[in-house]
Amino acid sequence: MGFRMFVAAATLSALCLASTSPAQAAQPANLTVAQGALHGQVAGKVVTFRNIPFAAPPVGDLRWRPPQSPKSWPDVRDATAFGPACMQMGPARPGMVQSEDCLTLNVWTPANRAAGKKLPVMVWIYGGSFTSGAGSIPLYDGTHFAERGVVLVTVNYRLGRLGWFAHPAITAEQPGAPLGNYGLMDNIAALKWVKTNIAAFGGDPANVTVFGESAGGIAVNHLMASPQARGLFAKAISESGFGRYPTRAIRGSAPLTGEQIGLAYGAAHGAPGSGADALKALRALSAEELSRPAGGMAAPDAPGPIVDGVLVVERPDAAFARGHEAKVPYIAGGNSWESSLIPQTRDNPDARLPAPGPLRDGVLAAYGADLAGAAQDLTTDSLVTEPDRHLARLHTANGQKAWVYFDSFVPPALRATTRGLAHGGEIAYVFGNLPGQDAVVVGRRIVAATPEDRAISNAMIAYWVAFAKASDPGKAGGPIWPRYDRASDMVLEFGADGVRARPRFHKERLDIAETLAAAR
Repeated sequence: MGFRMFVAAATLSALCLASTSPAQAAQPANLTVAQGALHGQVAGKVVTFRNIPFAAPPVGDLRWRPPQSPKSWPDVRDATAFGPACMQMGPARPGMVQSEDCLTLNVWTPANRAAGKKLPVMVWIYGGSFTSGAGSIPLYDGTHFAERGVVLVTVNYRLGRLGWFAHPAITAEQPGAPLGNYGLMDNIAALKWVKTNIAAFGGDPANVTVFGESAGGIAVNHLMASPQARGLFAKAISESGFGRYPTRAIRGSAPLTGEQIGLAYGAAHGAPGSGADALKALRALSAEELSRPAGGMAAPDAPGPIVDGVLVVERPDAAFARGHEAKVPYIAGGNSWESSLIPQTRDNPDARLPAPGPLRDGVLAAYGADLAGAAQDLTTDSLVTEPDRHLARLHTANGQKAWVYFDSFVPPALRATTRGLAHGGEIAYVFGNLPGQDAVVVGRRIVAATPEDRAISNAMIAYWVAFAKASDPGKAGGPIWPRYDRASDMVLEFGADGVRARPRFHKERLDIAETLAAAR
């Protein structure tokens, strides 16, 4: 089937799926979960339930502890408005309400569902360098997934120093408990809540796909690697998930372990030492103080996953290499200009390229002689594209199913001035939320959407939905998306010429990036 026919068929299928038939019935805006009754909002063919607590507020003595069970409520809870975002260490969106009491999730489900039918579930983990983000951001609205027969869930999780923090006093206070990775613990708690409650929304607790982008993609890879997440999801998609992302240790002799960072922070904020008094003083700090900006995701002490030996036992790439990852179908992919995250790659290419010599000569032979261009493309490949291939190779070597994509689609109006699809640029397409349906956001730029934009968006949604429904994105009904295998190195590219399977994708470039990764 051609790409345009595929898009038309996918659109028609979505309309048919959303229509009411004798076997379908309008679902009430009220339902009951384990904690009590909820009142949601019906809009068109979708019912939305917002601001549902999946854990107790992590405040006071519960700060820097694993999430605790949420309390029940006696009356019908209004679930028509979003709750506050978790405290943002990174830039907050204008008008965003923040709170340390933020552990809630949101659910979109079809308003007309076949009686007794269990629908696939997709749980979204947002990105934002582990310092910003929220499940309520309009870009993540799940309407278009629900219109296609998927129950879509977005989750809030703790960020910054409230979500990723270690200290010797916390270790002493909670022996044997998971430590440091409170944001990841929140995602696991949300997945447990989904497993218990999603049937009330028409979802199948045995068919949950977890997916996320950037920090959310990293979190997905850590969920794949974590023994404590086993059985909580049946499939996974990591978008721009930095498959070789470094993970610091919680303690030891290495510089900047989690506990060393915590000790340094306490000493600088009136909580010196490693004893209980220091922890008491840290818990007395305001959430606003603890959320003051750090140096960004690339800073040496940036918040992020920590190997604690309980929840995070090893880096995801090490887990895949040892066959310890979850044995579930897996998609990994990224964008053609991931180096947009690092502007200095363009401005100071020498800092990103190997020193002059045979290795640099090999890089320039593979990537081209333009230093700025070579540095940007090598950075994209080193951060995302080659690690995607690496994890897919390991997963398939372990007898599992994997698929890899590469998104190079740039809106026509920007192709002459933009190197490629920027980091995060695929999200509007994946969710079908081209703003206002007449514009598309690429990085910080907004341009009018075209039929090409909508076609790529419809295709991406179709593949993601097919994966959620049938554990195989190749069953979307469009251009075939072959499973990854090392012999063919097949990657599905979303590009200016539509959707195409590419064998031996960028092999020379990625082999160079792999060599550099091994050297590091």
